[in-house]
Amino acid sequence: MRRVIIYSTSHCPYCQLAKEFLTKKGVAFEEKNVETDLNSRNELIQKSGQLAVPVIEIDGKLIIGFSADEIEKALD
Repeated sequence: MRRVIIYSTSHCPYCQLAKEFLTKKGVAFEEKNVETDLNSRNELIQKSGQLAVPVIEIDGKLIIGFSADEIEKALD
């Protein structure tokens, strides 16, 4: 089973698009809100070196921003 994490904020439209895309694909994911959770924010900075969202992690591969093509590739 794939491990999918989305680092997001409450008001990010691209985060919402990413979550909707994964939901339509039937992919379960864990959401980490870097706006409200300091531990998740620090984790994101450690992994990606930045605070931009969304960052989607699929089995350890980071995708910065929402890209349906990149998500599809990582899921295949």
